[in-house]
Amino acid sequence: MTDRDDIRFILNGKEISVRDVEASRTLLDFLRLERRLTGTKEGCAEGDCGACTVLVGRLTATGLVYAPVNACIRFLASVDGCHVVTIEHLAGPDGRLHPVQQAMIDHHGSQCGFCTPGFVMSLYALWMQTPEPTEAQVETALQGNLCRCTGYAPIIRAAVAVSRYGTPASDHLTAEREAMTARLAALRDGRRVVSGPQDNLAILPADVDDLADCLLRWPGATIIAGATDVGLWVTKFLRPIGPAIFIGHLDALKRVERQGDSLLIGAGASYTDCQSVLAQHLPHLSRYWDRIAGWQVRNMGTVGGNIANGSPIGDTPPVLIALGAEIVLRRGADRRRLPLQDFFLDYGKQDRAAGEFVESIHIPLPGADDLHAAYKLSKRRDEDISAVAAGFRITVEQGRITQARLAFGGMAATPKRASGAERALTGQPWSEAAFEAAAEALAQDFTPLDDWRASAAYRMLGAQNLLRRFFLEHDAATTAPIQLETA
Repeated sequence: MTDRDDIRFILNGKEISVRDVEASRTLLDFLRLERRLTGTKEGCAEGDCGACTVLVGRLTATGLVYAPVNACIRFLASVDGCHVVTIEHLAGPDGRLHPVQQAMIDHHGSQCGFCTPGFVMSLYALWMQTPEPTEAQVETALQGNLCRCTGYAPIIRAAVAVSRYGTPASDHLTAEREAMTARLAALRDGRRVVSGPQDNLAILPADVDDLADCLLRWPGATIIAGATDVGLWVTKFLRPIGPAIFIGHLDALKRVERQGDSLLIGAGASYTDCQSVLAQHLPHLSRYWDRIAGWQVRNMGTVGGNIANGSPIGDTPPVLIALGAEIVLRRGADRRRLPLQDFFLDYGKQDRAAGEFVESIHIPLPGADDLHAAYKLSKRRDEDISAVAAGFRITVEQGRITQARLAFGGMAATPKRASGAERALTGQPWSEAAFEAAAEALAQDFTPLDDWRASAAYRMLGAQNLLRRFFLEHDAATTAPIQLETA
């Protein structure tokens, strides 16, 4: 079967075909510069402010699913086979405002108005999923939308009130869902896509086996799943990324399921894809997961990408290392499996050969005697990068600590276990003294990073205090576990 050279998708109600799509062309630039859909704004160009929020609908095993995403760091090539919905598509055919828009007006949810389209699109997605949200649900949905004018209170009031203006059942995305599903299914032809100039190729493999073949042909290609990091290479650093191989459309990489005594997470599964399964089997990650970026980024970013990127301040590696996670790496038809902690060799260096990619992550499920925690310290509570991230798994049998796995991010050039602190705990009675000794041992385990995000001294004290916090939250002598707000 011959390769296809165009990117095909549906924009609002119109089918689009674009040839010669460069890997680095963003969805936002296409919408604003080529289609003059200027309601979608460019604010930060790094996926932080939410002014560029659009909805992207894609076919999944459970049907057509829409998610708010950041168009500024979403590449045009990645929407092949999708339905892109912008703010211009919300009003009715007679020009009547959408319920979300009318609620924003009536509750004075807009002042300068620059950020408003992004807020409307996020609230639209929330309303479609949860017609009558709580304030807490609204706040979570708006983590990725920033406003300098309103103080957020009127926006939250508008969000809670939307269903007084209409119901999702009468919304046109609901009315056209069956027809749109058929239109998107017709766009799927099972072919590899290769588009753009040779020095900036956008490649979409037909399936995972084809991905392996593509990486053998283009071993130095940039692999792009959610683009939440690579997008900034383009928008902030003007860095060339071609040839780029896009994998966000590969359903076989999005599996999230229990397999015996472990969880399997496909490398292409987004944070949102993982959320419900993790809440069921690893509930200690639920609150932590909500602090990973904002809703838009959680819909785009992937656990596999967070691992493969190798950042010392990535949110997921510390908590997964603490759980004893392993990854499967694939090159061609060959696969190898290794502990996640061994994947990180040095700053910016991972144990991944040319043409090799992370295919899946495997996480052992907790035992009856295991205590777990996941912590994150950052400058602001929501939508911020970690200064320190920590994952703990401690096994306590008959009042004695029989095993300790303590992993930290932000404390070294790579995500790393605290071997000295683990030794200080292992074999000791469950006691404050044991955890105090472990906290002191961290000074021998790490020479923390020292940068604008946090000083080395702050990181060390923060990491030590997280160990102390773990003891207080899980102390068996406490009548009820202390629920401390995540820092």
